[in-house]
Amino acid sequence: MSFLEKKFSWLSVIIFSAVAVLVFFSITSWIHCDDNISETANNKYSCNYDIKRLSGLKYIKPIMFVDDECESDDMQDIKLQIVEIVNRYKNFEGVTSASIYLRQFSTNEWMCVNETDKFEPGSLFKVPVLMSILKMCEENPSFINKRISYNNLIDDGKNVAYKSKSIQLGQSYTVKELLTYMIKYSDNQATILLESNMKSEVLQKLFTDLGLEAPNIYATQYFFTTTQYSLFIRAIYNACYLSINDSEFAAKLLSECNFKDGIVSGLPKGTPIIHKFGESGNQVEMQLHESAIIYAYNKPFLLTIMTKGKDNKTLAKLIKEVSNKVYTEMANK
Repeated sequence: MSFLEKKFSWLSVIIFSAVAVLVFFSITSWIHCDDNISETANNKYSCNYDIKRLSGLKYIKPIMFVDDECESDDMQDIKLQIVEIVNRYKNFEGVTSASIYLRQFSTNEWMCVNETDKFEPGSLFKVPVLMSILKMCEENPSFINKRISYNNLIDDGKNVAYKSKSIQLGQSYTVKELLTYMIKYSDNQATILLESNMKSEVLQKLFTDLGLEAPNIYATQYFFTTTQYSLFIRAIYNACYLSINDSEFAAKLLSECNFKDGIVSGLPKGTPIIHKFGESGNQVEMQLHESAIIYAYNKPFLLTIMTKGKDNKTLAKLIKEVSNKVYTEMANK
């Protein structure tokens, strides 16, 4: 073999070796990079999902809710801002407790401030009553037009601060009319008439179907966290418990709620909203709550606020401020 041939032979070996080394490091880097992508994906989706299904049917189990067990990382900034508002009201305004639940429907992201705090719902309980009555109407369509006479004033023992229109003694009303009084005007007398014609087992099944403890119909008190109560509003929005038509009807009634001192007052005028408020407590510690779906920029979100404190005006002011802050932040997302 000539010197020139040997030179080219060694040169081929060197080139082949260099290419082999480059290929090796390229493959190693690619594998390492792929491992990092997988790890990031695993970290991102490390939280479990809780799938709630409707039971009691023979062949199917419809999905009601699909919930990420972890709060949204993207909502931590707004959560910190809400915590600052709540702490300010606790330190300087006589508020003793406040819990706020927020859920963005388009992304299913959520967060909650003081998630374990419990409250007496007051008139918020009228939404489960509404859903139970409509469920009874699905089983017996004529029930919605049943007329019920209002002949005796019933003392419910409640001293409410926010009074509105009420049914009149000596008159009779259809179930549909009573539902309007109960939700639009938060009328306690209409609620009592409806409850006296409501099957308690339908109400109890509603609670257990949503994964909540069945209420004792003889109990004078019942307690919710904001997360628990939000299930009723979510069930209406998702149309996962009532029929689509009845869910739409329930939402329409909630859109007519005439309480304007809380969440509504923190929103731009004319913002579409469905909502229900409730007040409870006593002279020592009052409670004011509101739960709403706000239809902002085609990105509806659920906001439930429950509060305790010395006076309703301060609690309403807190609800307004939180509402305004959430709306501003959600509009900019």
